[in-house]
Amino acid sequence: MTARTTADRRTRTFLRVSIALQTLAVFFQAATAGLLLSTSYGETLHGVGARVMYGASMLYLLAAILAWRPGGGSPRPILYASGFLALASVQVVLGVAHIPSFHVPLGVLMFGLSLLALVRATSKGPTASGGALRQRAR
Repeated sequence: MTARTTADRRTRTFLRVSIALQTLAVFFQAATAGLLLSTSYGETLHGVGARVMYGASMLYLLAAILAWRPGGGSPRPILYASGFLALASVQVVLGVAHIPSFHVPLGVLMFGLSLLALVRATSKGPTASGGALRQRAR
């Protein structure tokens, strides 16, 4: 029983870390977007950041799949991660096509959604189940 609890904590931690990494990567993209307009190296930083952000989105999807327990857990995090990866794909296409009128608002939306997923992931989880476990032990 404790091995499963430890595994659950690890996968939840991995999920939270992956969402945090994704959120930081999207925020980094916002910072480098300003540099893109004002410096010569901004384009390079924004391009590297785009690859990191896309990789972080894939990592989030992987973490969501690993956190899901067939027959036990909710597949909702997988849907969120898949949707975010789809948005990231559209974002890359818009950025390569140089369509800032859609690229920038979509980036803002992605940051908000990633931040929302991070808040949800950190507010739920072991603390809620840990409290229930403590009450059962009494």
